[in-house]
Amino acid sequence: MKIRLSNALSVRNAHALTRNSSLASAIFVPYYAGLDFRRNIRRRNVAERDAAGKELFKWLKKQPQWKAVLGQDHFLVTGRISRDFRRNSDNNSGWGTNLMLLPESHNLSFLTIERSPASHNEFAIPYPTYFHPTSAVEILTWQDKIKLATRPVLFSFAGAQRPSRSRNGLVRTQVILQCKSSFKNCRFLDCDVKANSCDNPISLMKLFESSVFCLQPPGDSLTRRSIFDSILAGCIPVFFNLGSAYKQYIWHIPSNYSEYSVYIPVKELRTGGKNKIENILRGIPNEKIVGMRENIIKLVPKIVYTKPNRQKPDEEALEDAFDVAVKGVVERIEGVRRKNQD
Repeated sequence: MKIRLSNALSVRNAHALTRNSSLASAIFVPYYAGLDFRRNIRRRNVAERDAAGKELFKWLKKQPQWKAVLGQDHFLVTGRISRDFRRNSDNNSGWGTNLMLLPESHNLSFLTIERSPASHNEFAIPYPTYFHPTSAVEILTWQDKIKLATRPVLFSFAGAQRPSRSRNGLVRTQVILQCKSSFKNCRFLDCDVKANSCDNPISLMKLFESSVFCLQPPGDSLTRRSIFDSILAGCIPVFFNLGSAYKQYIWHIPSNYSEYSVYIPVKELRTGGKNKIENILRGIPNEKIVGMRENIIKLVPKIVYTKPNRQKPDEEALEDAFDVAVKGVVERIEGVRRKNQD
């Protein structure tokens, strides 16, 4: 039931694994929470939705590895956003499961594609993009390609409208309206249309590769996969909520936010007139834009998931999103151990 890690190296490398749990830095719990969520989300009975999670912890608590430190050295990957596992009532109409609210969950480290900012043991990892390189050479070749990309579009947005009654929906509406009003400088890829180009990776990446800036308003939740698609394309992301990236991916993106992105507060967006976004982006000096793009391109290796076991022995190693996440988990668990010893 568990894969044990002997150090912070990728679990895809044999020398990073150990069958001796006493030597392990971290213990991975391969419970597919996201798949279980999808399988049971239509069930009206919340007890049925929660059953697998409860069975998981019932089993784990019997294991000697768990008993050693009550699961503080265990970690689990959810594959979905935190909200899907934080139903705090027994109402059958409530959303999701209560996996992350079970008493035993407080000791685990959870890797999610969007974390709850108030949680101490959740850590966000990048959404998977369309690019899964097989080697460091492929990544370096891709970086060289996007450095040379011609970008005739000042800014773009790919997405669908959201209900205007919600806060996120209001931001989306304003972003779409401003993009349309700046039609000479902004391209809008409408994901609501029947012939949905957003499902076509070629159309989507061509748009981002031709754009200087990519708008990233919240959608159904604060984060979006598009954030990482735009980084992959060398397009500078523009955020409207601090929780969309800055408070999320603390292991994968640097804290000097202004060096690789633009932040426009919602209040400023609403009160700045119909061309507010265009005016802000036009006001950024070209040398600043060049530097931001260089920093974005440098992030590419850490936000993509490479295909395992394909790198040649003599090839240059690059940390990918997986390696960064495992390293972060191990450091976090070692920190908990030190705290317990003090």
